[in-house]
Order: sequence, then C-alpha cells, then structure tokens
Amino acid sequence: MSVVSTRIVGVDAARCLALVGMVLAHLAAFNRAGDDVGVTFQVTAGRSAALFAVLAGVSIALLDPSRRQLVVRALLLAGLGLLLGAVPTGVAVILTYYGALFLLALPVLGWGARSLALLALGWGLLSPVASQLLRPHLPDASYQVPAPWSLADPAQLGAELLVTGYYPVLTWGTYLFAGMALGRLDLRARAWGPRLLVVGAWLAVAALAVDRWLTREGGVREALVASWDRPWARVSDWGDLEVVLSQGLYGTTPTGSWWWLTVWSPHSGSVVDMAHTVGTAVAVLGGCLLLARAVPTVARVALGAGTMTLTLYVAHVLTVGLPDAVPGAHDPRVHVVGLLVTGALVVSSGSKGPLEALVAWLSGTASRRAAPP
Repeated sequence: MSVVSTRIVGVDAARCLALVGMVLAHLAAFNRAGDDVGVTFQVTAGRSAALFAVLAGVSIALLDPSRRQLVVRALLLAGLGLLLGAVPTGVAVILTYYGALFLLALPVLGWGARSLALLALGWGLLSPVASQLLRPHLPDASYQVPAPWSLADPAQLGAELLVTGYYPVLTWGTYLFAGMALGRLDLRARAWGPRLLVVGAWLAVAALAVDRWLTREGGVREALVASWDRPWARVSDWGDLEVVLSQGLYGTTPTGSWWWLTVWSPHSGSVVDMAHTVGTAVAVLGGCLLLARAVPTVARVALGAGTMTLTLYVAHVLTVGLPDAVPGAHDPRVHVVGLLVTGALVVSSGSKGPLEALVAWLSGTASRRAAPP
C-alpha cells in the first residue's frame, strides 16, 4: 500500500501552504530593506505559523497517538529545535516551542470535537489576558532562539517557551486545541470543505474589523503609543506604531494597556490575533479540502511537500544559515521551488521524509517497549 493512500490530501496540501508561507515570511524579513515589509510578508507573517500550529493539532487528532508516543515526539522536536537554534540563521526556529506545545495536548487526547472547540474558544479569549497578567512578574524575554546553551538557565528558557517567547505555549494552545477539534471531524466528508472555508473567512474578517473599529479611536491610539515599551523601535505617534505593528511583535504585546488585546499584528498573541489567525487557518484548510476533492492527484503531488514538512523545514533553516556567497541561499524562489519539487518526488515514489520516518520509528519503538508482553 502506498504511504500516502490513507492520508487526507487536503490536510497535507494545507500543511504545504503553511510551510511555503513560513519560508516566504522568513526570507521576506531577511531581505527587507528598511521599514518596508512588502506584500509577501504582510500576507504570510503570523498567519502561516499559526496554520502550521493548527495543523499540528489536526495531526495529533488524526494520528491518535498514545501518551508515551506523544511525549517522545515532543522531546524529539524540542531537541531538534535546540540544535537548529545553535545555527546562526536569523530564523526564529519554532520546533522547540512546538515540542513543548505537544505536551499541552496530553490531558485532552480523548476529548471530542465539541469539547475541544469550546476549549479552544475559551483558551483564545483568556490566555492573552493571562499573559498580560503574568509577564510583568517574569524575566524579560531575551529574544534569542532557544539553543543547547539555553538549558543552562532553565527558568529563563521555561518562561520563554511558556509565556514570553516567540511562540509562547500559553497563547499558542489556542491553535493546538482548535486543530485537534478540526481533526475530530470527518474531514473526508464533502461538506466540511466549504463549511470551514466560510466560517474561517468570516472569523478572520470579523477579527480585523474589531481591530479597525476599536483602534480608530484617538484615546485608544494614545494609550497604545504611551504603553509601547520595546527597545528595538522608537515610537512617538500612531504613525510610528503602525509601522512597527506591520513588522510583527515577536510573540507578545506590551503589557501597559489592556487595549493591546484588541490589536492585530503578526505574532502579537492578542485576542484579535488569535481570532484572526485561527480564522485564516480554518479557511485555508477548508479551501485545501475543496482543492483536494476537485483535483486530488494534482494536489497530492504538487503540494506533496506537506507530507514531509519537518524535513523540509530543517533543510530550509540550514540553507538560510549558509553564507551570502552561496547562490540561492536567501532566494525565496530557490527555497519554494526546491521544497515543492522535493515533496513531489518523495510523494510520487511512495516514500516518507527522512526525519518524519525517524520520528515515527522512535516514537513507535518507545510505545512498543512500554506495552505489556
């Protein structure tokens, strides 16, 4: 039997788009000139990483791993992320956070779609509030990518993984639980593609409308400008702050005003950010399910990179770390074409990505050793 025959092609297609979006966001930021973020960055930043995390939840629900398997996968991803963090790339490597996020799924592995959806809703509303309350009492974020030497300061590492870092587990649990709820649905059924596309698009647009409506008020803008506390940019008026918000907030907002919960900015972790990016993720998944039903063979092969995102993500990060003199090392066209071609070749051969196969084997071995004779 082919490796991909039992997979949901629409989910793999969405995972491929998430990877492409993250690659484009990384390289757009890398090649940015001055304050101009460009259209590519505006479209992909924040949304693609959120889609990646939502699909992690979908995968957990579809795989239905044992707790031991999930813990092993989490530790492997976290360890790989620490190793990648040792490579000077300028990329905010997600894998260590990703591994920690997986552990958040342990208490709810047996939950159904409705319970998980309600959990995601509550988490998305309350976790940004909890983050605002907790961060003044925690060590300041270092804005460093977790690396092996981060283990020397476990308190700082733990605070960043859970609350203050680039992809904090506290708020990103929203994506995980939303994805797990989606994974409990019968995504092979024809009805779910259009439903998810419409509902996700509505949520994404509604969230941006809330942001625009609230932040047009002069008093709100003054409160946001006055509470700006990040050292990397000077902000003296709303125009300055708009430029900074278009570039992203590296995981969290300032804590000096509750109005920050209503702001949309990539990687801000606000309530509006959670709602908008969950919405875009759901819409993309719905669209990909429709695409896979309309042209299944094309979607399976052309977007086959979605079956091996771990391998291709690691290859992308390592390539970004190459010197500027290496042709194509920082060219988004080279990265995107390379991952799409590689994915198509691997899927066509009926194989797995090497890192995917290794993680599956190690987690499966751990589970078998734990089973009673």
